Amino acid sequence: MRPHMSPLEQSLIAFTLAAALLTVTPGLDTALVLRTAAAEGPRRAFAAAFGICLGCLAWGLLVAVGLGVLLEASELAYRILKWIGAAYLLYLGGRLILAPRGEAEGAGAEAPPKANWLLRGLLTNLLNPKVGAFYVSFLPQFIPAGADVPSTTLVLAAIHSGLGFVWFGLLIAATRPLAAILRRPRLILGLDRATGAVLVFFGLRLAFSRQ
Repeated sequence: MRPHMSPLEQSLIAFTLAAALLTVTPGLDTALVLRTAAAEGPRRAFAAAFGICLGCLAWGLLVAVGLGVLLEASELAYRILKWIGAAYLLYLGGRLILAPRGEAEGAGAEAPPKANWLLRGLLTNLLNPKVGAFYVSFLPQFIPAGADVPSTTLVLAAIHSGLGFVWFGLLIAATRPLAAILRRPRLILGLDRATGAVLVFFGLRLAFSRQ
């Protein structure tokens, strides 16, 4: 870092590096985007990715105005959101396991509404209190003394969301050369069931996790 950087600039650089490492770590969001790109095409995969990133921004806003702190402090609020989020993940995962798609979009299978995956991506993050708790504990480490806490929190959340969208874009682009292979009916069945299993796993882990 150059010697005349302000504490805020140094914090933003440090946060960007840390958030980039967290972003490329495989998890639920990655599974959702890859499955959607393979089975339903890049447009809906980008919709899911955009929804996920909107969820991060929404949590950043909630933390900035203090609701994230309330969630961290209130065991009842945390548990209510945790159980709703777990039920939603189990619902999505169960649908993919029990009723997987046998064809890619445009190959004869009935396609869901276009806004569906944007909403799913958004709810996947909004209904996960661990994202809020993570922001409450992680973001303050990168807010230097004297900085405006709400605005800096929003900037950090925006950086995290931007990094996530870029990463999802790279993942979606990587599926394009393999589109013909990834859209084989048997592979789509396997992808749906595998993604469903991932969703169920994260749903169960969220349900039985401690705050």
